[in-house]
Amino acid sequence: MSRCMEEQAPSIRAYREGPLLVRGPVVILDEDGRRLDVRRSVVPLCRCGRSRSKPLCDGSHDAAPAGRRSNADTAAE
Repeated sequence: MSRCMEEQAPSIRAYREGPLLVRGPVVILDEDGRRLDVRRSVVPLCRCGRSRSKPLCDGSHDAAPAGRRSNADTAAE
């Protein structure tokens, strides 16, 4: 891990009809508690439930019609 990344505080930003973007040094666990090997400084997490690589976002939310994406999107508004 680089010195810059160690000094950066983790943050999470929600995007309307999109993923949660996690920035900074974090540990991400799957539903079984296994640590995911994430090598990026920005990690997209699925909110719509359509991703084939959950908990990571694969962009599947783009296939959903506008206004019918997920309850998480309306809760963030």
